[in-house]
Amino acid sequence: MGIYEELQARGLIAQVTDEEGIRDLVNSGKAVFYIGFDPTADSLHVGHFMALCLMKRLQEAGNKPIALIGGGTGYIGDPSGRSDMRSMMTPEQIQHNCDCFKKQMSKFIDFSEGKALMVNNADWLLDLNYVEMLREVGPHFSVNRMLAAECYKQRMEKGLSFLEFNYMIMQAYDFYALFQKYGCNLQFGGDDQWSNMLAGTELIRRKLGKDAGAMTITLLLNSEGKKMGKTQSGAVWLDENKTTPFEFYQYWRNVADADVLKCIRMLTFLPLEEIDIMDSWEGAQLNTAKEILAYELTKLVHGEEEAKRAQESARALFTQGNADQMPTTELADEDFEDGSIDILTMLVKAELVPSKSEARRAVQQGGVDVDGEKVSDIKAVYAKDALTGEGVVLKKGKKNFRRIVAK
Repeated sequence: MGIYEELQARGLIAQVTDEEGIRDLVNSGKAVFYIGFDPTADSLHVGHFMALCLMKRLQEAGNKPIALIGGGTGYIGDPSGRSDMRSMMTPEQIQHNCDCFKKQMSKFIDFSEGKALMVNNADWLLDLNYVEMLREVGPHFSVNRMLAAECYKQRMEKGLSFLEFNYMIMQAYDFYALFQKYGCNLQFGGDDQWSNMLAGTELIRRKLGKDAGAMTITLLLNSEGKKMGKTQSGAVWLDENKTTPFEFYQYWRNVADADVLKCIRMLTFLPLEEIDIMDSWEGAQLNTAKEILAYELTKLVHGEEEAKRAQESARALFTQGNADQMPTTELADEDFEDGSIDILTMLVKAELVPSKSEARRAVQQGGVDVDGEKVSDIKAVYAKDALTGEGVVLKKGKKNFRRIVAK
């Protein structure tokens, strides 16, 4: 089985422009491919996970990845699948985020000896002369076709700025620039980027001729990666200072039963033969599958030692409610009133809910427990002395929890 067939078997390919050409290109290890990353934060999150794993698989098969950081497009909004416009960043913010990305990507991608590249589209986009850009690229884009693209149609009702309207042109120019500078002949992206990706392929064909364009093949990842990365409390980051290895493990340990085997197939590097056996698992076996998923992905991001610690802590939490890596909230003296704290305040302090009204609702709906005992009284209070030492484990629902400790 070649790498292309493996990607198909893992459910990673949704649509391609030239299946035969792509298969020959990646199976022979001759693909120089790029995936884009927007530097809107100083850490990647699990929504990027599919792309990183894909780059790792293709590199191990002899292909060359290019991680394209959108330092230039970071100056404008991305209309794809969004209802609002992205806020603009300073050059210093963008550069800082780019530096953080490369450090995290290096856990997946080997950047040594020219085996992979990390480039910033600011290097060519920011130097473009506006009139030159209009003359060079403008004639190759039909406004009617652009407005028919799904990514723009979603914004038309609320209003589409001219700034954002240029995003497709800029992304198309990225592929054109990468093709000329680095011999990039393949691009990957989610289904929300399909129109932009096709525009890049078409631009190369129009500018350089059909023979050059024959190798500019666009491949489309399925949309599962876009669904990842969010919890009730926000994003799940790859930076351990934003999301601890334990929290990262727990995120994957708590995926839905219907998604766990799909995630194992798409994201882990376990042999397909082993995963095929798991496809028949059900009931309690799915909990075992979730542990496998959480362990494998935590190991990829944080290393084997942290994965083992997180797994041991998660098992301890399940059986005893005590775990050394559990996220902890320390309460100061001013958090207590007359030596005690009520359950609603404790939920807010633990950042398990945004407000006391949400805390009240959670208690009334039976979704809160302390050290394994359900809390049904919204006026329940806990003495400071009871929270010293190891403290207590406060849970909201099945997935959100904190150890509460008095300083």
